[in-house]
Amino acid sequence: MMSEEAKKRIQIALALAVVVAGVRAGYILYERHEDYVAAQKQEQARSSGYSNADYYVVPKKLYPFDLKSAQQLTLQPVWAKEGYRYTYYRYIPVVKSVDFAHDAGLLGPIERLEIKDVMAVAAPGGRKQVVATFEKDEHSYAVPIGFENEGQYKIYSDEMFYVEDPHELYKHWPADIWQAVAQHEVKLGMNELQADFAVGMGTLDAGSSSAERALHYANGGKPLVVTYRDGKAAEVKTGG
Repeated sequence: MMSEEAKKRIQIALALAVVVAGVRAGYILYERHEDYVAAQKQEQARSSGYSNADYYVVPKKLYPFDLKSAQQLTLQPVWAKEGYRYTYYRYIPVVKSVDFAHDAGLLGPIERLEIKDVMAVAAPGGRKQVVATFEKDEHSYAVPIGFENEGQYKIYSDEMFYVEDPHELYKHWPADIWQAVAQHEVKLGMNELQADFAVGMGTLDAGSSSAERALHYANGGKPLVVTYRDGKAAEVKTGG
């Protein structure tokens, strides 16, 4: 017969499994609720005849909650949502390790990646980092997309990547806008999202208002300051 101690161990293991499953389910339900709220807002904008078609775009999400579900990133290309924000590092495939001591670069604006694998690796500080590996210029790299702590995962790849081609998602943009994006230029009349696609992440000037916003863009070492009025680029200046 099974001892009382063995029964208690099994009960504890079952209880932990239920807790883990509940956390995962809760996380997925929360994410789906956020998408539902966003979709409702877009439907309200559409019914009100809102003119900005960007508000009708709902990029697909994958909702990864562990390493297995994060493998979905390997099934299609991904595109970086915010250029010059996410640091990547050299990855050594033969030993499956990441050189976190030396930055290799920053993902560029809507840079396209083919994710090869997703794994948890040792990192400074003791907590494992969840990384997505990819190849670029015949070298292997890894970009952190989350972390693991005591068997629990926090993965934020949905905030980092489009899993659908942004050119298709925003195909309603005029050809001259896409041309400027491809040339990494901000042209007058662009909205903030279009500028982000062209020159990456911007930081808001502290003196900005709702009517006039000034954003500073590092732009991969070629800084810009763009002033937006009524949501459109009205002034573009070089320098930080």
